[in-house]
Amino acid sequence: MSEHNNIKEIARLFLKLGFTAFGGPAGHTAMMREEVVVKRNWLSEQQFLDLMGATNLIPGPNSTELAIHIGKEKGGWKGMLVAGSLFILPAVLITGIFAYLYKIYGQLPQVEPFVYGIKPAIIAIILAAVYPLGKQSAKSKELAIVGLLVLIFSFFVQNEILLMFGFGLLFMLYKSLKEKHTLNSFFPIPFLSIPLMTTISVTNLKLFWIFLKIGAVLYGSGYVLFAFLDSELVTTGILSRQELIDAIAVGQFTPGPVTSSVTFIGYQINGIWGAIISTFAVFLPSFIFVALLNPILKFLRKSTRFSSFLDAVNIASVALIISVCIIMGREVITDWRTISIAIISLFLTFGFRKISSVVIILLGSLTGYLLHLI
Repeated sequence: MSEHNNIKEIARLFLKLGFTAFGGPAGHTAMMREEVVVKRNWLSEQQFLDLMGATNLIPGPNSTELAIHIGKEKGGWKGMLVAGSLFILPAVLITGIFAYLYKIYGQLPQVEPFVYGIKPAIIAIILAAVYPLGKQSAKSKELAIVGLLVLIFSFFVQNEILLMFGFGLLFMLYKSLKEKHTLNSFFPIPFLSIPLMTTISVTNLKLFWIFLKIGAVLYGSGYVLFAFLDSELVTTGILSRQELIDAIAVGQFTPGPVTSSVTFIGYQINGIWGAIISTFAVFLPSFIFVALLNPILKFLRKSTRFSSFLDAVNIASVALIISVCIIMGREVITDWRTISIAIISLFLTFGFRKISSVVIILLGSLTGYLLHLI
């Protein structure tokens, strides 16, 4: 098949996935495997597993980076750009429409009963996603302790980047000393000096910097994004927590990467240019990291020091998600109605794993509306 036909096939596939890939990173990965391994035979099972492993070695939304990796394997640099862009584009466009409608109608009384039921359902969905991540991340007692420490410190230290990379580097140091290795310099260190944005008034340039920084250090699941957003935007007064929760709902409700929630957030802060700049900034590092690190991924994957750092970062990410859920729960679950919706949503998400998060959100919204009538 010619390169032109390859690019057309890549474009067709990832545009389709962009419109139909619900269920978060795990769902996206399953759909991509079905398409590129089973149906099209673009990659062998082992090649696909290798690319999945590679996405965990670099920051950024996992399913988006997996799409970029597949595009690179199938169609080179052009395939990389086409696959990543078209996987992201549908979610961004749909989220942009929701952001516009929310700006106009989101605060109206007739909409509030539906949003009221979505909030506790979202917390249940995030917890259901965190559970398997936590089991996978807590590979040892030492890592479980790291996760517990990060969770405790997160209530006192409002700097997710410092917690993730700080504990990651400390754990890497601990493992190296335990194994009597000599530590060399490690590339994530410069990120520890990145300052936090503290101003309420945000220019588009500052918005670009905030989301570029988040995109550059976002390890693990896309849900970790919300821990960063809470720290960068909510605690600094740029965004309300209600707007963050509503952005999570839109990110869950729409297909494609959950990171497209930043389109919604950017629009609420600075209109259409805020949406465009935020979206571009948060996804840009994923393309850069895949392009730069693709040639040396096998070497990094075999590095014991990098592996121990990544293990600590993953468990820290899970702890930060739990921390945000606790904070959100205190603000959202306040009466018997929201408690009921939260319990029902938790029962469905944990008891029936195959139920789509979209269905949970719709049920939460409908239940919230009906209970509001009582």
